[in-house]
Amino acid sequence: MGARDRSPVGEDRPDGGPPGLEELLQEVGRGGRAAFERLYEVLAPQVFGLVLRVLRDRAHSEEVAQEVLVEVWRSAARYDPGKGSVMAWALTIAHRRAIDRVRAAQAGADREERAARLEPHRCFDEVSELVVGRLEGERLRRCLGNLTELQRESVTFAYYGGYSYREVAELVKAPLGTVKTRMRDGLIRLRDCLGVDR
Repeated sequence: MGARDRSPVGEDRPDGGPPGLEELLQEVGRGGRAAFERLYEVLAPQVFGLVLRVLRDRAHSEEVAQEVLVEVWRSAARYDPGKGSVMAWALTIAHRRAIDRVRAAQAGADREERAARLEPHRCFDEVSELVVGRLEGERLRRCLGNLTELQRESVTFAYYGGYSYREVAELVKAPLGTVKTRMRDGLIRLRDCLGVDR
């Protein structure tokens, strides 16, 4: 990459320094291709690393990472800095996409397994189990929707991504104690919403 390609986007900053991620994302939201190239250079390794950690398959991870970066491009104008840093926002998108891919793969494997075991007539119990499983999944998604964005982000990283408290704190750039509190409060709200006994 030549020096011309590395020139700062948005050189009208008062301090003359290179723009931060938030400024780059704002420029991307206005259609700035050069800003997206700079943003891509910063986000791509982090996004790919997180996705690879969840999927554990390089080819699938590259595909999902590209989908995430396209989503960042398309939804840049909707980014709300009040809900977290650009990096946390992009990694949240990446994590959701990776989890969706895992779920889709698992659902496909489950369908194949069920099809292999099916007799000519489906047993009523199998159909009812499938319906109950879908209803429980919908109920969990609805309950997750009742959490604050910060609680949902922390709980999702920990329980769907397998991250430790400390890793979640690093991802969301928050103190460890704050993350533990968010997760505790979020899990209490989930438990109450799902009607789980204490």
